[in-house]
Amino acid sequence: MSAGKILLFKPPCPKLDSMTQPLALVLYERLLPGSQLVNRLQDLGYRVVTVSDSARLVEFAQEHKPMLVFADLEAVQNDVRGAVRLLRGSAGTSHLPVIGFGLEDKPDLQKQAQDAGVTLIVGETALLSHLPQLLEQALQVD
Repeated sequence: MSAGKILLFKPPCPKLDSMTQPLALVLYERLLPGSQLVNRLQDLGYRVVTVSDSARLVEFAQEHKPMLVFADLEAVQNDVRGAVRLLRGSAGTSHLPVIGFGLEDKPDLQKQAQDAGVTLIVGETALLSHLPQLLEQALQVD
């Protein structure tokens, strides 16, 4: 090594890299649409935190500070609409857009989900194929 030259090597910082990626919180119970959504979000450059217990949705949102929330509206063992209602009622999380998936051909349940505070409702097929557009629409600032 010649005198006067200093080489600096900066190792990658995984914590810093993960802080620059947007974070999505995904509440799901059904494996097929939920895991596919998680994989697709990761392909689009999102970090993903999954929630399997709707009672902890607000806690996870306050702790992890996501950009948006996805919720499986056809969950059987979780009160997803109740969790979204609590999320919307909490001062620290009321601003979060919520994309609900499922409930095709169930307009009464879709209305209940909207009343609870779900921002967008999309069918499972459209969710994966139109995910970039849905993300853009949900993250638009009014």
